[in-house]
Amino acid sequence: MVICYIAIGSNLGNRQDNIKIAIKKIKALKDTQILKASKIIETLPVGGPNNQGKFLNGAIKIKTNLSALKLFESLKKIEIDLGRKKTVRNGPRIIDLDILLYGNKFIKSKKLIIPHRKMFERDFVLRPLLELI
Repeated sequence: MVICYIAIGSNLGNRQDNIKIAIKKIKALKDTQILKASKIIETLPVGGPNNQGKFLNGAIKIKTNLSALKLFESLKKIEIDLGRKKTVRNGPRIIDLDILLYGNKFIKSKKLIIPHRKMFERDFVLRPLLELI
């Protein structure tokens, strides 16, 4: 099994419930266990439209037998199931799930880049991640 770290964020609707439901759905993924969850922090949006609300952000540490691509596809399906719709880049969203780290692998494809390319530039990603590591 591979240890992975996933960033979770929400700034639409009931943000806390969106995150709880997403974590529950991740926990239900085949061959996947949640090992630890960070505290949830409230942060200002970075980039995107100026009129969006604050985010709740956190991270989880999981253990999975899913490949990085299968995990990515599963997370995107959870986003869609929760009602995420593609709008403007960095725009408001019901849920955002990003793979930050997948074991010690470096992956660069059209669909997936791991480690997440902007995680070291974003305090709202680093703070929860550091809590888990």
